[in-house]
Amino acid sequence: MSDSVEVKLRKETGTRASRKLRREGLVPAVLYGHGEKCVDLVTTREAVQAAVRHGSRIVELKGAVKTGALIRELQWDTFGVEPVHIDFLRVSATDRVKVKVPVDLKGECPGLRAGGVVNLILHEIELECRADAVPEKIHAAVGKLQLGGTIKVHDLELPVGAKALVDADDAVVTCTVLVEKGEEAATGGAEPELIGRKPAEEGEAEAEKS
Repeated sequence: MSDSVEVKLRKETGTRASRKLRREGLVPAVLYGHGEKCVDLVTTREAVQAAVRHGSRIVELKGAVKTGALIRELQWDTFGVEPVHIDFLRVSATDRVKVKVPVDLKGECPGLRAGGVVNLILHEIELECRADAVPEKIHAAVGKLQLGGTIKVHDLELPVGAKALVDADDAVVTCTVLVEKGEEAATGGAEPELIGRKPAEEGEAEAEKS
């Protein structure tokens, strides 16, 4: 179920008018798409923040305009705390839309337990899908990711009918060996690590030679 966002017509535009609205706790907005003219709108900061908290990408606009809309772009202040402008794109449930969706990790990675480090390479992925099927997130399942392994775009489970708009072979997540800073410089990278031999034993061997 999509969030409802109450909107009003915005009579004044421009930087000065927008600043005034923001001081009053309002967010300037614009609605476009479906071959219709752009409409300047305004909504409350609370309504926008509620939609963000709920992960809504599709909302129902009510008030001065009544239509389904995709949150196409949301601009934040310098500190990323308050929304300062929002672009709405008119959509119906069956419209195919292009959206960027965040990627997160799901499950426990075996490679992590083996001493590796998990790297999230692709933080968001652009999809083309139906407006009523826009996911809140795309989960990268790392439950079978071994040390040295990679999860690529084609390994992700996407919503039915959704299409990734990036290369299918792009890396999304990797699990690599954790190298301490200065370790390569100290060893020179010339000799492999002697597995199973402790420093103390090496010292004893040197003592015996002497």
